[in-house]
Amino acid sequence: MVSPATQEVVIVGRTADGRAFRPSDWAERLAGVMSSFRPGGAQPGSHLSYSPWCVPNTFEGAKCVVVQRDLRDLEPMAWDFVLNFARDNGLQLIERTRPTAPAA
Repeated sequence: MVSPATQEVVIVGRTADGRAFRPSDWAERLAGVMSSFRPGGAQPGSHLSYSPWCVPNTFEGAKCVVVQRDLRDLEPMAWDFVLNFARDNGLQLIERTRPTAPAA
């Protein structure tokens, strides 16, 4: 279960015992599957870019996918899919909160 304060989850391509997850392009594949989940829904040609809610990246030298909490609020089944992918494959999950702007 992800904390209510979490704004994004980083799925790191490292297993609990520290091994790199394979295949090496897993992050791009997962983000590609999620490309149709985006603000305003899928549009013609949207399969050619990643969703802003699910983006491949790197974390401490390992491939990762950064998943925004907005995905959970708008597409709960897609959110469950990516978290279950991580859990089923024993990948590390890091919960992060985005810093808030200082009060004026």
